[in-house]
Amino acid sequence: MTATAVLPRSPAGAAVPPAPTGSGSRAVAHQRVLHRMVRRELRLLAELSTWAPAAEPASAAALTRHAELIGRVLLHHHRVERDLLWPALQQTRPDDEALRRRIGDWTTRCGRIDHALRDLSTAARQWAVALTGPARDGFAMACLDLADTVDAQTAEEERDLHPLLAAHLEPSAWTAIVRSVRCDLSPREQSLVLGLALEDACAGDRARLLAGLPPLRRLGWRTVGAGHFRAAVVNLRGAPPAL
Repeated sequence: MTATAVLPRSPAGAAVPPAPTGSGSRAVAHQRVLHRMVRRELRLLAELSTWAPAAEPASAAALTRHAELIGRVLLHHHRVERDLLWPALQQTRPDDEALRRRIGDWTTRCGRIDHALRDLSTAARQWAVALTGPARDGFAMACLDLADTVDAQTAEEERDLHPLLAAHLEPSAWTAIVRSVRCDLSPREQSLVLGLALEDACAGDRARLLAGLPPLRRLGWRTVGAGHFRAAVVNLRGAPPAL
C-alpha cells in the first residue's frame, strides 16, 4: 500500500467525502487522524502495561510488540514530514522566516521524540527479557512520558502548522508526496494500523480512509481484516475495539 504514515490514500479520481467544516486539506485530515491514533495508543500502552503481570511472557510480548509497531508508525510519519511535507510547505512561502523557524522548532522537537522512541524500544526489550516488575514499570513510564511529549508536540503542530498546510499546500503537492512514499509494514500490520485509525475517526475521516483502499483491499478489510483487527485488539486490551 502506498501511503504517508501508513494510512491509505485516495486513488486518483476517486470520489472522496469532503473533510468536515474547519478540518482543512486532505493533508491536515491525514495528520489529525494519525496524531489521534498515536496519542491514544501510547496512553493505552502505559495503562495496560501497568496492570499486566510482569512475569508473564505473553503479555510482555504483546504489549512490547505493539509499542514497537506504534514507534515505527511515528518514526515513518516524522520522516515523511521532515523530508517531504514541510519542505513542500516552505516552497509555497519561500520568504516566510517565521514559517522557517516553526519548521526548525518542529524538527528539533521531533528529533527528541525519535530519540525517546529508541529509549522506549530499549525499555521494551528489557521487560521482554527480564520479566520483572521494575522492568515492566520502566516500560510503562517510558510509554507515559512519550505520550505526554507527543501530546504537547502534536498540539503545537496542529495549532501552528496545520492552518498553513490547509491554506497553502496544493492538493497536487499532497498527491505527489503520497505517491512518492511506501510503508514498510506487513499486510497484517497495515490492517491493524488501519483499524486503529478507524477506531476514533469521525464519519468523514472513516469514509475517507476506506475510500483510499483499492476495491479488493476494501473488500478484504470488510470480510476478513476487520475480524482480525478485532481479535488482535481483544488479545492486546482484553476488550473489543470501539468500532
